[in-house]
Amino acid sequence: NGSSAFVTMFVSPQPVEATDDAFWDQFWADTATSVQDVFALVPAAEIRAVREESPSNLATLCYKAVEKLVQGAESGCHTEKERQIVLNCCRLLTRILPYIFEDPDWRGFFWSTVPGAGRGGGDEDDENARPLAESLLLAVADLLFCPDFTVQSHRRSTVDTAEDIHSIDSCEYIWEAGVGFAHSPQPNYIHDLNRTELLKLLLTCFSEAMYLPPSSDSSNTNPWVQFFCSTENRHALPLFTSLLNVVCAYDPVGYGIPYNHLLFSDYREPLVEEAAQVLIVTLDYDSSTSSSPTVDGTTTGTAMDDVDPPGPDNLFVNYLSRIHREEDFQFILKGVARLLSNPLVQTYLPNSAKKIQFHQELLVLFWKLCDFNKKFLFFVLKSSDVLDILVPILYFLNDARADQSRVGLMHIGVFILLLLSGERNFGVRLNKPYSVRVPMDIPVFTGTHADLLIIVFHKIITSGHQRLQPLFDCLLTIVVNVSPYLKSLSMVAANKLLHLLEAFSTTWFLFSAVQNHHLVFFLLEVFNNIIQYQFDGNSNLVYAVIRKRNVFHQLANLPTDSQAIQKGLQRKKKTPEPISRTNSQDGVSMEGSRPAAPAEPGTLKTSLVATPGIDKLTEKSQVSEDGTMRSLEPEPSQPPPEGNPPSAGSDGEPWSGEASQPRRDRRRLSSTSSVGQWTPTPDWVMSWKSKLPLQTIMRLLQVLVPQVEKICIDKGLTDESEILKFLQHGTLVGLLPVPHPILIRKYQANSGTAMWFRTYMWGVIYLRNVDPPIWYDTDVKLFEIQRV
Repeated sequence: NGSSAFVTMFVSPQPVEATDDAFWDQFWADTATSVQDVFALVPAAEIRAVREESPSNLATLCYKAVEKLVQGAESGCHTEKERQIVLNCCRLLTRILPYIFEDPDWRGFFWSTVPGAGRGGGDEDDENARPLAESLLLAVADLLFCPDFTVQSHRRSTVDTAEDIHSIDSCEYIWEAGVGFAHSPQPNYIHDLNRTELLKLLLTCFSEAMYLPPSSDSSNTNPWVQFFCSTENRHALPLFTSLLNVVCAYDPVGYGIPYNHLLFSDYREPLVEEAAQVLIVTLDYDSSTSSSPTVDGTTTGTAMDDVDPPGPDNLFVNYLSRIHREEDFQFILKGVARLLSNPLVQTYLPNSAKKIQFHQELLVLFWKLCDFNKKFLFFVLKSSDVLDILVPILYFLNDARADQSRVGLMHIGVFILLLLSGERNFGVRLNKPYSVRVPMDIPVFTGTHADLLIIVFHKIITSGHQRLQPLFDCLLTIVVNVSPYLKSLSMVAANKLLHLLEAFSTTWFLFSAVQNHHLVFFLLEVFNNIIQYQFDGNSNLVYAVIRKRNVFHQLANLPTDSQAIQKGLQRKKKTPEPISRTNSQDGVSMEGSRPAAPAEPGTLKTSLVATPGIDKLTEKSQVSEDGTMRSLEPEPSQPPPEGNPPSAGSDGEPWSGEASQPRRDRRRLSSTSSVGQWTPTPDWVMSWKSKLPLQTIMRLLQVLVPQVEKICIDKGLTDESEILKFLQHGTLVGLLPVPHPILIRKYQANSGTAMWFRTYMWGVIYLRNVDPPIWYDTDVKLFEIQRV
């Protein structure tokens, strides 16, 4: 069998002739193997030994295995024996490919043509011989639409009249109803298993990206993906549609019967996971380096816009960007929302549905949809359906905040919310009352989705682990972006915002790192937006501002002399905690919730590259009177004051292996001992203190504090409900400064995030493929595998 044949190759480095079919057939002739068996029978040490000791045998083995797949695709796999051979070749290549990729000398092997090999040494013209990689990819694509193997045959017939695989129109064989296809084929367990094995091989082909170190040059496209998603692949459209529809149509609850997953094994889930992973890898495309694939064409009768300019060469990205029918958007959004909500449903009906594990792949897919298809983004924001995406994301963020192995999940959740928050509609949608009671480890409150967002963000900032510090700018930017549209914050959320201001405006925090004061600016901008644009419904926030007025007065009177700066930094030594959790009336957590737990010691995680700073991630847009936005020209960049290091994520940022803790993060925590020996000076403090936007709040306090104090004295009041009633009916019309224009910081595509997504996505795929462990213990270069 294959195992002993491998041992033979391993023991005798003598080349075996390519024509010795009896020898090579041992590798794929076994009938009862599974991919797990192949991994067990062919150990890593033996593959590496053959690679070093008898390279020509390994080359012939790869060549012969591809040849078998090509023959299977040519013949249409009509017999059980042919199907078995195809599956065994698939498994063998899935096992071997990572060891080809890890060795730089072998990496080009699949892109070379093999002259004369296996052709009986004839004098055929090798000029137009295809590289092995192309033959392999085209054969896999054909096999994915092979009647009676991976798709239902449309003919009720014997072998004699079986469909010719070259003449079938694979668009009629799309795997699932949904985008551009109305017919839902009969589920077939064997077909699903065969598709899953082929997709696993495809994913392994694409994984060459894991063996190249991260580079800031994101133009180095993956040749496997590039070829597979090009016009060379005649099945590109039906396969893209099949993958998307299989994922979005999947319902793990199944047929509406709770607990039914306990009754029978769900064979579709492995296919859905594999499809989701292949889909996000084929969509790995840096939209910042190209003209955006998003276009607004007129609606035609097809699922894709035909009238648009050609768009990117990657057909999967191209097709994704051209979906435009409302019913297709509805199908995708409902599917993604249903799957993202699955772990939440689990919490209030434990075990009622099968718990899915591929929420990270779904978040990457949702990101790609919004980033590459602006019509989809607008559709998502058009109704309150966007909240069905928001609530699961907030649930994941809250749940993962203490777990160092899930930093990547925290980032992608925040990135998606940053992207959504750049659109006015998102802020407006947040005003919908929050009534779903998903058990979350947060204080009980009555209010809107905006309150939920602020309470979860507060929890992440005050009780997340330290690696989340680089995300604080992003979290507060999201709150700034939505703040002009928030009609009425609850008292709980209002207190949380003031608690953050209190924590961020202590002298030790302001003076201990070069960017910390930005957080205070963001929060002041939030208060200003709400007071100027939503004063009427926000008596809770106004009351909280009045109660904490000393925080604003202290900021206005922030000392700037050297002695005071030193004294402020001294305090830090007594308070090691980055942000105090006192004074934050947390109250009781929601019923049924469990506290967010740190990772189990020994949990594997993969490193991530640094994300760009907020100034690189976003561009400022100003909202005009009529609600439209115009981009503001970036200000001429000033040299950083006092020789501080440039902000993290600027072009000078090194792409270090362990970059999940970029320099910015360490600076934000550290004081004078930080990188570059930065120390705060009076000039530096003055340079930003003079710009603190306190006028609106000071005016509000000047007008309202005497009135509130008078009510308290007159009525001997200690009851806040009377004061709130007074504030509800009060007005500041004509008393406040002229409202400032609303500034929104919109996410902008950049190669830094494109690279981050690549490392995150492959890290997820590496860790999630444990049975069989395709890449485990191979020499990956894109990230490091670390233990918590």
